[in-house]
Amino acid sequence: MTKTITFNELRRIKDSLPDGSMHRIADELNVTTQTVRNYFGGSNYSFGKNCGLHLEPGPDGGIVVLDNTQIYDMAIRILEEENKK
Repeated sequence: MTKTITFNELRRIKDSLPDGSMHRIADELNVTTQTVRNYFGGSNYSFGKNCGLHLEPGPDGGIVVLDNTQIYDMAIRILEEENKK
Protein backbone atom coordinates (compact mmCIF):
# COMPACT_ATOMS: atom_id res chain seq x y z
CA MET A 1 0.00 0.00 0.00
CA THR A 2 1.32 3.48 -0.80
CA LYS A 3 1.05 6.60 1.32
CA THR A 4 1.47 10.23 0.32
CA ILE A 5 2.62 12.81 2.89
CA THR A 6 4.73 15.95 2.89
CA PHE A 7 8.48 15.76 3.36
CA ASN A 8 8.25 18.02 6.41
CA GLU A 9 5.68 15.69 7.99
CA LEU A 10 8.00 12.73 7.41
CA ARG A 11 10.86 14.65 9.05
CA ARG A 12 8.65 15.62 12.02
CA ILE A 13 7.89 11.94 12.57
CA LYS A 14 11.60 11.08 12.42
CA ASP A 15 12.53 13.91 14.77
CA SER A 16 9.83 12.83 17.27
CA LEU A 17 11.10 9.26 17.56
CA PRO A 18 12.85 8.40 20.83
CA ASP A 19 16.54 7.51 20.88
CA GLY A 20 17.27 4.04 19.54
CA SER A 21 14.20 3.91 17.28
CA MET A 22 16.21 3.75 14.06
CA HIS A 23 18.07 0.70 15.35
CA ARG A 24 14.87 -0.89 16.63
CA ILE A 25 13.11 -0.47 13.28
CA ALA A 26 16.17 -1.74 11.39
CA ASP A 27 16.48 -4.80 13.63
CA GLU A 28 12.79 -5.70 13.40
CA LEU A 29 12.73 -5.34 9.60
CA ASN A 30 16.16 -6.87 9.06
CA VAL A 31 17.54 -3.85 7.19
CA THR A 32 20.48 -1.57 7.92
CA THR A 33 20.07 1.46 10.16
CA GLN A 34 21.22 3.61 7.23
CA THR A 35 18.35 2.24 5.13
CA VAL A 36 15.92 3.47 7.80
CA ARG A 37 17.67 6.87 7.85
CA ASN A 38 17.43 7.04 4.04
CA TYR A 39 13.69 6.37 4.33
CA PHE A 40 13.38 9.49 6.47
CA GLY A 41 15.24 11.66 3.96
CA GLY A 42 18.87 10.58 4.29
CA SER A 43 20.93 9.99 1.19
CA ASN A 44 23.78 7.65 2.10
CA TYR A 45 23.24 4.82 -0.34
CA SER A 46 26.75 3.39 0.13
CA PHE A 47 25.63 1.83 3.42
CA GLY A 48 21.84 1.75 2.99
CA LYS A 49 19.22 1.15 0.34
CA ASN A 50 16.35 3.14 -1.06
CA CYS A 51 13.07 1.92 0.42
CA GLY A 52 10.63 3.18 -2.18
CA LEU A 53 10.62 6.84 -1.24
CA HIS A 54 9.79 9.23 -4.09
CA LEU A 55 10.11 13.00 -3.66
CA GLU A 56 8.34 15.62 -5.73
CA PRO A 57 8.87 19.37 -5.32
CA GLY A 58 6.04 21.25 -3.67
CA PRO A 59 4.88 23.08 -0.57
CA ASP A 60 5.89 22.00 2.95
CA GLY A 61 9.14 20.45 1.73
CA GLY A 62 7.55 18.65 -1.20
CA ILE A 63 5.42 15.57 -1.58
CA VAL A 64 6.68 12.14 -0.56
CA VAL A 65 5.15 8.97 -1.95
CA LEU A 66 6.00 5.92 0.16
CA ASP A 67 5.74 2.71 -1.87
CA ASN A 68 6.31 0.60 1.22
CA THR A 69 4.87 1.83 4.52
CA GLN A 70 6.48 -0.73 6.86
CA ILE A 71 9.04 1.71 8.29
CA TYR A 72 6.45 4.48 8.48
CA ASP A 73 3.97 2.17 10.24
CA MET A 74 6.58 1.06 12.77
CA ALA A 75 7.55 4.68 13.47
CA ILE A 76 3.91 5.59 14.11
CA ARG A 77 3.54 2.56 16.40
CA ILE A 78 6.63 3.61 18.38
CA LEU A 79 5.26 7.14 18.74
CA GLU A 80 1.92 5.76 19.95
CA GLU A 81 3.76 3.61 22.52
CA GLU A 82 5.62 6.70 23.74
CA ASN A 83 2.38 8.69 24.05
CA LYS A 84 0.87 5.96 26.27
CA LYS A 85 3.67 6.30 28.80
